Amino acid sequence: MTVRTPEQISAILERVLLEVRQPARYIGGEWNSVVKDWGAVRSRVALAFPDIYELGMSNLGLAILYDTLNKREDVLAERVFLPWIDMEQVMRREGLPLFSLETRHPVDEFDILGITLPYEQLYTNVLTLLDLAGLPLRSADRRPEDPLVLAGGSAIVNPEPMWAFIDAMFLGEGEEAIHEIVDCHAQWRDEGRPGGRIELLRRLARIQGVYIPGFYESRYHPDGTLRSTAPKPEFADVAPAVVHKRIVSVLPPPVTDFIVPYIDVVHNRAAIEIQRGCTRGCRFCQAGMIFRPVRERPLEEVMAAVERIMESTGFEEISFLSLSSSDYSYIEELVERVTERYADKKLSIGLPSLRIESFSVELMEKLSKGRRRSGFTFAPEAATDRLRDVINKPIDTNLMLQTAHEVYSRGWTTIKMYFMIGHPTQTMEDVEAIAQLAHEVLHIGRQYVGRKAKVRVGVSTLVPKAQTPFQWAPLEDEKTIRAQIAHLRQRLRAHGLHLSTNDPRESLMEAFLSRGDRKLAPVIERAWRLGAGFDAWGDQFDWEAWKRAFDEVGLDMDWYARRERSIDEVLPWDHLNVGVKKAFLIQEYLHSQQGAVVDDCREHCYSCGIITLFKKERREAQQTLGGDGNWGCPAFGRGAERQPVSPVPVPLYFNDEMSPDKVGEFDHRVPQRRQRFEALNA
Repeated sequence: MTVRTPEQISAILERVLLEVRQPARYIGGEWNSVVKDWGAVRSRVALAFPDIYELGMSNLGLAILYDTLNKREDVLAERVFLPWIDMEQVMRREGLPLFSLETRHPVDEFDILGITLPYEQLYTNVLTLLDLAGLPLRSADRRPEDPLVLAGGSAIVNPEPMWAFIDAMFLGEGEEAIHEIVDCHAQWRDEGRPGGRIELLRRLARIQGVYIPGFYESRYHPDGTLRSTAPKPEFADVAPAVVHKRIVSVLPPPVTDFIVPYIDVVHNRAAIEIQRGCTRGCRFCQAGMIFRPVRERPLEEVMAAVERIMESTGFEEISFLSLSSSDYSYIEELVERVTERYADKKLSIGLPSLRIESFSVELMEKLSKGRRRSGFTFAPEAATDRLRDVINKPIDTNLMLQTAHEVYSRGWTTIKMYFMIGHPTQTMEDVEAIAQLAHEVLHIGRQYVGRKAKVRVGVSTLVPKAQTPFQWAPLEDEKTIRAQIAHLRQRLRAHGLHLSTNDPRESLMEAFLSRGDRKLAPVIERAWRLGAGFDAWGDQFDWEAWKRAFDEVGLDMDWYARRERSIDEVLPWDHLNVGVKKAFLIQEYLHSQQGAVVDDCREHCYSCGIITLFKKERREAQQTLGGDGNWGCPAFGRGAERQPVSPVPVPLYFNDEMSPDKVGEFDHRVPQRRQRFEALNA
């Protein structure tokens, strides 16, 4: 029997769900889920997260799209998650297609399959998702009546390794554009699908932020480096040479009617995005670059959202999300008002991404009144002042120690500290400093809480990411990484210290996928056919499948991951513009080699490119919200209090330990790079 109808799918589920773990992942029907009449709408969208339910239900981007689409009477949006291995086996045995949770329709009956891709380790899961849905893996093989396969998310800043599998990719923020995409598809379908799938893609290519990878081709130099990625001649009339990301000028109202799962998920709480973007300029941080400009949500809108969430969900915890919560202009007032308003309800408030300072401790103190004190998190990323200047995260070590005193003296027993190894210019002395700092913090803790004091140290490996100043830097070699991890394991054995690290091979996989080009598409497909999947799950990561796939295709992992790029090399993502100029990133890369620190963008504008590309959107924000429109970029208009503006980054200072006469100790090629930069910008 061919399983096609929701009734047939439901009948099989009733029979097989007791065979699998967590059957509640697959049944739907949760509080606040939206079920519409399938035949009463114009467009049907399957919103897919290519991992298990517990992870997908914690993704705010998916919740935002679900909320905005289902507010339309003519559109339904339903959720799709990847089944875990046990359920996948059952589905293949029973001939059960991938289905939506709300109405249990097969995915291939939807008009659009929208896939959220926040990180590269999900790539093989996408192929599993397409296969279970009964769709051809490659875009070129799909029929006009197949769903449009659309992907968006942070991994799309370099989508080239997945170019062959996705029909259309979206660059940027999709709250507004998703409606344009749905309407474009509906009009084409209602007209009888003229011109087939190619005509649909031609129409979509005219929407800002939409990238149709099949309309472009890459050319290479004899040495394998990229010569160009440009529109094919037959699509040059609709496919732009450079695709610009899309932003919303003013953050739309936040989601409040969150779906309440039957089971615990990774983030079992509601979330309100109080601010989008970051002005700190950490050179390793992709999110800090690609989510510019900073836009703040008005305080009263946040308070109203909290009220509605409390009424509609029953969640006992709300997280105020931001890349840097301490930088939200109204953060202190927000904390005071929420804690006062909901004191009797014991509402827990989460404030991730706080800066290391006494102000953050005071905020956490207010939030923890009457509640159990657990851990306090530091994320210095490097343990020496010199190296923090390299990554442009200047936090004085003495300030960290002072903050540790304040944390432990107020009753906290645990401090979590997050570091990275593999930073450009990092030495073993910098690694040893991680251990020394951890011991110092533990010593401070014991002064206040005795042997209850704990320091949890998380160490990950820097993976240089696209669209950041470190996109030219190589991934550190495996031998060095393993030696540094071994050193830290030896040094952090004391009672009260706990070290967690990542697998260097997993970092290698992330690096070649995040910095790869179109040649990696057959590698991804071959690795998947060899059994790769759930690559972000350590116990499922299949290194041998990836190694064999590279060998069979004839490519080299290290060439993609550990080769330093020249600043005049064409990069696989150069035809995708996230708003930050390449010249700005080059200048910041050079500054990193010299220990030069640039100021917070709220204090000094360095002309990164954002306000030039989005000047229309900035004026719209000003007209909507008044003042500077809650943007972190320089204010404009009469009476605006202006900040300094520089055409190129002018550092606040150069670290004395990396003065020009010492630069050669770390990288003798800095002068050569600067000459190339000046030649490129002549």
